[in-house]
Amino acid sequence: MPPKSKLSLGRIFVVAAVIVGGIAIAQLIQERKVLAKIIERLKADTRVAEVLVTGVQFNEEMQKNFTTIKFLEFDTDGKELVPKYFTFPGNVIQFQSLVVRFDDKFVMAGDGLRGRSAYLFWKVFTLDGPNTREFPINYMSEVPAGYKVAGIDRKVEEKFWRHFWQYAFDEKAAQRAGVKNVQIEAPGAVFVPGYVYIIKIEHDGGLRIDTQKLPPIIRGEKIL
Repeated sequence: MPPKSKLSLGRIFVVAAVIVGGIAIAQLIQERKVLAKIIERLKADTRVAEVLVTGVQFNEEMQKNFTTIKFLEFDTDGKELVPKYFTFPGNVIQFQSLVVRFDDKFVMAGDGLRGRSAYLFWKVFTLDGPNTREFPINYMSEVPAGYKVAGIDRKVEEKFWRHFWQYAFDEKAAQRAGVKNVQIEAPGAVFVPGYVYIIKIEHDGGLRIDTQKLPPIIRGEKIL
C-alpha cells in the first residue's frame, strides 16, 4: 500500500504541475495577444483626406507652372465632405494643421474620444517668396467641417473649439483632458499628375502624406 500511496501522490503533483504550467502558458499567450493589439493600435492610422492634381498650366508672364489640386476631406465617420479646389504657383504644397496627441493609455485602450490624435486642417499654402500663396481650409473660431456633430447644442460645440488652443498653454487643462501635447504641423509634398495623395492621422502621432499611383485605365481620362 505505501508504494501505491507514494505513486498516487506523485501523480497528483505531476498533474498539478501540468495544470499550473498550462495556466501559465495560457496567460502568456493571452498577454501576447493583448500586447499585439496594443502595438497594433499604436501603429494604426486613419485616412482623413485625399488630394488629386486636376490640372497644370504654364503661365507665360511668370514663366511658371500653376498647379490646381482637389482637396477632399473626410469626417470622423469616413464620409466625404464637399471638395475644395486650390491653385498654386509651383507644386510644393503644404497643409498647415493643428494636431493634438493624447496620452498613450487612451490610444492603447481605443478610447472612444481619445483613441487617436485629433487634427484640424487650418490652411493650405506654398512658400515662394513674393509669390507665396495660402488659402484657409478651416477657421480657428469655427467648428471644423470634419468634426461637426449632428443633434447637439451648436453653441456648446462652438465654445469647445474656440477654447481648443487652451490645451497648448494650460498644462492643468491638458492633463484633465488627457492631452499629451498640441502643436502645429505642416506636412507637404511635391504634387504631380497621376497620383492620389492620401493624408492620414496616426493614432499615436501626427499627420503624414502617402502617395498612390492612379490605375492605368483612368490616366489621361476626364472622370466626371
